[in-house]
Amino acid sequence: MSRILVTGAAGFIGAQVVARLLAEHHTIVGVDNLNDAYDPRLKSWRLDQLKGQTGFTFLPLDIGRREDLAQVWAGPPFDAVINLAARAGVRQSMRDPWSYAQTNVVGALNLLEEARLRAIPKFIQASTSSVYGDHNPLPFREDADVSRPLSPYAATKGAAEQLCHSYHALYELDITILRYFTVFGPAGRPDMSIFRFIQWIAEDRPVRIYGDGTQARDFTYVQDVVRGTVAALRPAGFEVINLGSDRPVDLQQVVRELESLLGRKARIEFSPSSPGEVRATRADIGKARRLLAWSPEVSLEDGLGECVAWYRREREWASAVATPD
Repeated sequence: MSRILVTGAAGFIGAQVVARLLAEHHTIVGVDNLNDAYDPRLKSWRLDQLKGQTGFTFLPLDIGRREDLAQVWAGPPFDAVINLAARAGVRQSMRDPWSYAQTNVVGALNLLEEARLRAIPKFIQASTSSVYGDHNPLPFREDADVSRPLSPYAATKGAAEQLCHSYHALYELDITILRYFTVFGPAGRPDMSIFRFIQWIAEDRPVRIYGDGTQARDFTYVQDVVRGTVAALRPAGFEVINLGSDRPVDLQQVVRELESLLGRKARIEFSPSSPGEVRATRADIGKARRLLAWSPEVSLEDGLGECVAWYRREREWASAVATPD
């Protein structure tokens, strides 16, 4: 079994990647700075599901501070690094672009440099469909032009991709970049639409939609993304791979599905479209099928059902989680 460093281990995707790797009997060192980018109760809940599991060590560290990472490298060598730590979200990146640059760019650089120095055999870098901007034809292919980002979030994730390529070209690091498409699932980020819509409908609060609600997203269930991420640990040289559902759905349809699951009518309030957001996303996943033998398995309907079931189980505290813009 392998010894793997997973950054962003208390994050939405990171915690579930750690759980899967532990179930496969890998030894995991998880790193997360436990920042307050969103309600920390979610990060605490996710970590509670991992604590005490055999083979898991957690270090509360910031990848953007290279000096803080010294203790990460003090133990036995790693077989792989999975960099899932990130400042995420389009609107938030416009308010605080500096923290996005520090984590998404400097943090990735810190990890790549250590991977070079220590000859770590595999590096996985999480990226986002936001790098495609609003000028590429659908579905988005990995060889599309990503030079025109619409937000600091997209720009910093694109910069991390460029650093990855340079470290592969210069030092022959084996690197796979995974572009995730609108990941959703239980215990998801409260700044994303699914968590917010469920909470707002369940608690009879106004459901705020930016734009007219016809904008489409390629919603991808978290466990499908976890499977793809773990599959990407195989040797690849240098690859960029989309992980998406290839089934875009507009936000109004998502609301209708949630109304049915929750048995309540949404009180929708429309607001002007948010700058930096793309009109639609859709992943071309042919490369993931070919290189990772991966395809999505969980439908939007089934995934939303799992989200609602989790919310009902955890409603006592989840109903009070802040759902800011």
